[in-house]
Amino acid sequence: MAENNTSVQTQENKTPFSKSLKSEFSKIIWPGKEELTRQTIAVVCISVVMGALIALIDLALGYGIDFLVK
Repeated sequence: MAENNTSVQTQENKTPFSKSLKSEFSKIIWPGKEELTRQTIAVVCISVVMGALIALIDLALGYGIDFLVK
């Protein structure tokens, strides 16, 4: 008997949840194609610059540690 009550409760909870989810998705302001392209380019450029910076720091620290150990 208890199993039927939980089954009914989950079915009742799905409807308000899906309505709430749909309502929240309608509030989202999606970026346009131009804005999305600019942001994607910015993310890629920053990722490349940060990767190069980390590689240079790693290389410098590697040479420094090798110099100290030898």
